[in-house]
Amino acid sequence: MRNNIVIIDYGSGNIRSVKFALERLGYDGQLTDDPDRILNADKIIFPGVGHAKSAMEKLRSKQLDKVIPQLQQPVLGICLGMQLMCAFSEEANTECLGIFPLSVKIFQTRLKVPHMGWNQIQNLKSPLFNNIPEDAFVYYVHSYYVESSPHTIASTHYEMDFSGALQKNNFYACQFHPEKSGNYGQQILKNFLAL
Repeated sequence: MRNNIVIIDYGSGNIRSVKFALERLGYDGQLTDDPDRILNADKIIFPGVGHAKSAMEKLRSKQLDKVIPQLQQPVLGICLGMQLMCAFSEEANTECLGIFPLSVKIFQTRLKVPHMGWNQIQNLKSPLFNNIPEDAFVYYVHSYYVESSPHTIASTHYEMDFSGALQKNNFYACQFHPEKSGNYGQQILKNFLAL
């Protein structure tokens, strides 16, 4: 299996934990913001932590807002990366990449926000979740969410159901952090690398 794996490094959040998670699986993920290296990778991971508007500004400044939606190989968005793959975020009314025709909304809940810590994923519908049981616990940190839709491949409940993960063609995305989700998270990353 070819494994030229790129982690998109656009200055948004701690991406080294993703690199270390890949190393634990025996893979070397290259950190880069170079469009040519991204276009020529076999697998691409698009992580992110932070604010949607400033993250989109960073992507635009590097022309990555044009590159990412045209990728043909498997792409995995993580946390803010997943939200940026949607069309719009209520966080500072931000126009995003538009890969998923969905909106990112702020939690309106009596529960604590951010939704932070371990929660379960259900209704698993993708090879991304091979060997992952229903109701597996994964690790979340987020204040914004994506509603359930036909693109939802895993759901999580936090006063209501929301998309724990999305898929459209070669684009996969997790709202949770697989790199911080123990053995199940490692298996999800392994499954992504095997796609």
